[in-house]
Amino acid sequence: MDKKFIRILDTNLNRCKEGLRVIEDTARFVFCDETFYKNTRKIRHQATIYLAKEYEQMLSARDSIKDSGRKAKEQSRINLENIVIANFKRVEEALRVLEEYSKIINFDTALKYKTLRYKVYTIEKKMFLKYFKN
Repeated sequence: MDKKFIRILDTNLNRCKEGLRVIEDTARFVFCDETFYKNTRKIRHQATIYLAKEYEQMLSARDSIKDSGRKAKEQSRINLENIVIANFKRVEEALRVLEEYSKIINFDTALKYKTLRYKVYTIEKKMFLKYFKN
């Protein structure tokens, strides 16, 4: 597979997992909510498994030193709600990219990422309603 496509998969899998980890740790340590924590953790693990066969290819295609996105400006966060929203959006966008580019590898994998994306939408809604809009 083309190295450029592999880099897109690698970048977005990492972006997805990093965002999920932020959400997961918020559920676990801030909200002490075992259900949100475990559901988010499960999605993070599933996202990893779907591209496990491509791991070596993704790692060898990675070029974090020369990545032009490395110097992208970060936005400040004013509160916990902003952190959680930003990370949900990061995860959802990454899952959408994984869904699209996985079609090149395996259409079934793409459908699995689509399923994860909709699970994240549901978790986002439930978490937001429970913790931010009482």
